Amino acid sequence: MASVAFLGLGVMGYPMAGHLKKKGGHDVTVYNRTTAKAEKWAAEHGGAFARTPAEAAEGKDFVFTCVGNDDDLRSVTVGAEGCFQSMKKGSTYIDNTTASAEVARELAEKAEAGGFAALDAPVSGGQAGAENGVLTVMVGGDEQTFDKARPVIEAYARMVGLMGPAGAGQLTKMINQIAIAGLVQGLAEGLHFGRKAGLDLEKVVEVISKGAAGSWQMENRHKTMIAGKYDFGFAVDWMRKDLGICLEEADRNGARLPVTALVDQFYKEVQQIGGSRWDTSSLLARLER
Repeated sequence: MASVAFLGLGVMGYPMAGHLKKKGGHDVTVYNRTTAKAEKWAAEHGGAFARTPAEAAEGKDFVFTCVGNDDDLRSVTVGAEGCFQSMKKGSTYIDNTTASAEVARELAEKAEAGGFAALDAPVSGGQAGAENGVLTVMVGGDEQTFDKARPVIEAYARMVGLMGPAGAGQLTKMINQIAIAGLVQGLAEGLHFGRKAGLDLEKVVEVISKGAAGSWQMENRHKTMIAGKYDFGFAVDWMRKDLGICLEEADRNGARLPVTALVDQFYKEVQQIGGSRWDTSSLLARLER
């Protein structure tokens, strides 16, 4: 059993922290910007809560963060009451936020200067993956730190992989989001085409999902897409944040992402028709307006 702090109890962080406590058996203290949510988590899971990130992290072996973006991340780590102010030497910082590779490298340097280690460890699998403890975790950092942290991370994951040095986890997550953007747009167009053609979409998916067109998105989202329901997963606002990170990194490294840039604009249109909090499969709604 390790002593753990978990900072950020959103739709992902809340269940992830729960798995660290119940499945992992660790001693967990949580922090959330809204203290009432941290109090609720502590009452539900039998852990403790703290009123600042620094208080939560004090004396802990592992400190996890799962927040919104680069600015939120800097606030809870190197801000005035951030966890980096109190983390003990020899401890490990693990960030599950989807953020830029730039901030991942920045925090790794600051962690090393403070005498502790850092891993960028963004996750994939959505809210359902977090709730069921079956997330995919892509990690950037050194191998020794990864080997130390992996048994703890596995409390909420079914796949944990070391992708390279600091920032490599975030870069891998960008590839994940790039691939998803194209997949969802293709699925949306296929369902839209099938409806216009007068086909039974359930029968279509039953057949093509067993061939080369099959994907997680098709298997898990086609029913709700056909029904025009988009309240089942990762929100459009968050996808646009992630795709923005991908496009900014592409500007830096010279990669060409024409489909990603186009789908990002399609998601902007979804936002404009009131779909900011719809899940990412709502690209179909844009086609069927």
